[in-house]
Amino acid sequence: MPAVTVNGGRVVYEILGTTGTFVVLTPGGRFGMDIPGLRPLAEALVEHGHTVLLWDRPNCGASDVQFYGVSESHMRAQTLAGLLTELDLGPCVLAGGSGGARDSLLTAIEYPELVTGLVLWNIVGGTYGLFNLGAHYILPSLQVVRGSGIPGLLKLREWRERVAENPGNEQRLLALDRDEFVTLSLRWLNAYVQKPGQTVPGVDDDLFDRIQVPTLIIRGGAKDLDHPRRTSLEISCLIEGAELIDPPWPEDAWERAMEDRATGRVDRFNLFDTWVLAAPAIAEFLARP
Repeated sequence: MPAVTVNGGRVVYEILGTTGTFVVLTPGGRFGMDIPGLRPLAEALVEHGHTVLLWDRPNCGASDVQFYGVSESHMRAQTLAGLLTELDLGPCVLAGGSGGARDSLLTAIEYPELVTGLVLWNIVGGTYGLFNLGAHYILPSLQVVRGSGIPGLLKLREWRERVAENPGNEQRLLALDRDEFVTLSLRWLNAYVQKPGQTVPGVDDDLFDRIQVPTLIIRGGAKDLDHPRRTSLEISCLIEGAELIDPPWPEDAWERAMEDRATGRVDRFNLFDTWVLAAPAIAEFLARP
């Protein structure tokens, strides 16, 4: 898999297709580009005549682990800007769901010269969603480092998986300074604390004025606590001219996927299996002048 070095870290990527609009497709969470459900959407967009960049963000997949920035999404936005610049691929359309939507939004805000359009879905927000992000992605590492030092990170499944996919990550983790990691983790955790005037964690609402490109937003599910309908509605109001559409998947797709994940069932939905259903709407959006 090809890779380039951005801000001192190796970033793995893959490009599918050779024609049409160039689209960067980003998944959610700390999942890499091989997470089930992502590639079918990428391949569907290629079938519609477009080119798609898949990438492993820092701390995801086979890319290097990295720790800097105001928040993890700010770091990823800076990394994506560096990746596009290094490959001479911008400007392009950014498309992403959940954490990938947040990463795409921040890239459009911080690096508008690299972005010609946005497609966003499963946008995280609300009290439950933000508490869940901090508890899931920040607190375990912060707590283990405070109790066991930096070597304690290798006890966590998340970081063991990063080492398994990229053995160089073990030394990168062990080279971290304990006090600096604690300070950074507290800063990243603070980004997930719900604040007035921040619909998206760590991003002031008035910064959305910087987004001046066509934007398609797929509304959150009716009872989705992680990606509330209200949040997608608010984002559609913050971005001038944004188009909001109903989800092409069942209203309870996320809840059913979470239930399947908890019970070990695989016969209904994986977290991102339904994303391919958005391909026609995204292709129609990309086809506009």
